[in-house]
Amino acid sequence: MKKALLDVLCCPRCLPEERPLRLHAVEEMDSDVADGRLECKACGNDYPIRSGVAHLSPAPASRPGSRYESAPLLSSYLWSHYGDLIPDEEASDAYQCWAGLLAPRPGRALDIGCAVGRFCFEMAARCDLAVGVDSSVSFIRAARTLMQKGSLSFPLVLEGKITRPAGIVLPADWDRSRVEFVVADALALPFRSASFSSVAGLNLIDKLSLPLSHFAEVNRVAASRESQFLFSDPFSWSADSAAPEHWLGGTEAGPYSGRGLENVAAVLTGAKGGLQPAWRIEQTGSVRWKIRTHENHFELIKSRFIKAVR
Repeated sequence: MKKALLDVLCCPRCLPEERPLRLHAVEEMDSDVADGRLECKACGNDYPIRSGVAHLSPAPASRPGSRYESAPLLSSYLWSHYGDLIPDEEASDAYQCWAGLLAPRPGRALDIGCAVGRFCFEMAARCDLAVGVDSSVSFIRAARTLMQKGSLSFPLVLEGKITRPAGIVLPADWDRSRVEFVVADALALPFRSASFSSVAGLNLIDKLSLPLSHFAEVNRVAASRESQFLFSDPFSWSADSAAPEHWLGGTEAGPYSGRGLENVAAVLTGAKGGLQPAWRIEQTGSVRWKIRTHENHFELIKSRFIKAVR
């Protein structure tokens, strides 16, 4: 974990109180902590740093047997994020499209639900430091390997248990020193208020148990002025992720009945008991992206986006 994060970290278990974390480093390499822990004196909890990965979720990290820690899903997400760099003619240009919506802005950027990190690298070209957070330890380890080495080899699924070696090499002009990744929860972000001038949440809220609470966290960590927020989602609501009464769309009754895009826009602009200070919608649209299960199976997904500023 880069020491540059220490000034903005806080204890996720103590929220909404923003209690500081004290670093106890066991192994350091230049400005990076390879092994150690982060201690909250207020609640007595420790957050480990293992092999450079800071584990800052308020609950224990996802278990090794969970879906988002599996090798096949890691293969799918690596292809989805970096297929154009493998390269694969089936890959999409979605991450370049999303990146094109962000204006260069000084300060830190935050990618919530960063998965294996592609958008963080795109954001780093437009800010001083881009931080990616995800609850999957497997995803964050892969993203940090790319950050540290600039390359990553992995088994790409062809069919069933048959794989072939695949490799990702990041472009030489990507500044990997301006990127960091930590394990964290989108509903309890381990950062102080107003720490980020740019925030993104791509294809995330339909996977969260409390989408409205997530937007409150976005509002807390984003600067109240001169900030930008990029939201994108296919609105694939599922009772497996959240009870329907917590969905921000996709129902015919309740305060958030109707379509997700309109409801999210209302929340961002302060309507329906939404966020304060409110955001101004600058642009809406859609981006198509792909995820690959195996050589003969791809999903084409259309995500609706909102670019907001304040």
